[in-house]
Amino acid sequence: MLRRALFIAVKEVNFFFRDRETYIWSFVMPVVFMYFIGTVTSQYGGGASTTPVDRIAVAAPKDAGFLADQLVERLEQNGLKVDRKDSADALGNASRRLILPEKFTDTALRGEKTVVKLHRKDEGLANDFDQFRVARAVYTVLADVVVCTASGAPPDKAAFERLHKMPRAVTLEVQQAGKRKQPPTGFEQAVPGIMIMFTMMSLLAGGSVSLVVERRQGLLKRLASTPISRGELFAGKWAGRLVLGTAQIVFAMIAGAVLFGMRWGPDLPMILLVLFAFGALCASFGVLLGNLARSEGQGIGVSVLTTNVISALGGLWWPIEITPRWMQSLALCLPTGWAMDAMHQLITFRAGAAAVCPQLAALAISAAIVGWLGARTFRYQ
Repeated sequence: MLRRALFIAVKEVNFFFRDRETYIWSFVMPVVFMYFIGTVTSQYGGGASTTPVDRIAVAAPKDAGFLADQLVERLEQNGLKVDRKDSADALGNASRRLILPEKFTDTALRGEKTVVKLHRKDEGLANDFDQFRVARAVYTVLADVVVCTASGAPPDKAAFERLHKMPRAVTLEVQQAGKRKQPPTGFEQAVPGIMIMFTMMSLLAGGSVSLVVERRQGLLKRLASTPISRGELFAGKWAGRLVLGTAQIVFAMIAGAVLFGMRWGPDLPMILLVLFAFGALCASFGVLLGNLARSEGQGIGVSVLTTNVISALGGLWWPIEITPRWMQSLALCLPTGWAMDAMHQLITFRAGAAAVCPQLAALAISAAIVGWLGARTFRYQ
């Protein structure tokens, strides 16, 4: 039985790879879509993005005094990279400019009104955040002046250094509550998502249409008169589609790593196992759809419509983590959702191989059930 099924599988593989459309839709178009979608979405964050330096230009005259140094230090503590200049004219075209008045320290210590000016080229929430950080730095320096004055020591650089070295009566301890889950974007999302989508589309469309054509041309009816049993014929057809899906997956993974810098992480064996189970499920669906379809148009139409709908709902086009809760729950009911959730857990979140055992089991069990249905419904004409 195994020898005959293997014979059919080899013939199926040869048939698939003689068709130019196989190369286009299984190997060329996935790379094109990976590049397009990965490039478009890479600017929104993820592994391929970088965080720009948050800069502010500060004009502090030479006679600004030690309080200007204290203010710069507080600004840097609030996450700002300070470019300090001696005058406002030296700031150039900086988008954020903080201008300190002349004799800033002397004026402030005499209790006179001292104005610090913040200029920004744009508006909105970013401007409000900058105002908050600058105001926080200014009022912190003012509070330090009040504390030094209340202690009886003259506010000077030495007094501020002593104040900074004093133990704090109240401290804040921050601990991580768990691993931060940053949804993948760019190629980290596009490469596995497009790979899974095109694997499903190729095996459903190509796998079903070839069976419809063979049945219409009477090829399957002729095989019925040979010693090859129905089970052997089904096993060979299924294995041939699985080989095509496996080749497509391996090629997409290599292309993603070489062309787009995709990093598959430390759990590569489990990734391959999950994708193999997904390929087996798609091969089973391809045979089942080929049994039920009455024409090539039905096979292609159902394949394309089904693939696009469950690709969107399963999180292949965008990270499912950014969608509403009900959509995330729906994705866990779909094979595309199982496969993509496993990819996120293994590649992005580094949850470990054991974390995706439920997804692997769901894919394997579904492949067995759909395969059984495909064998039961397999027909020669």
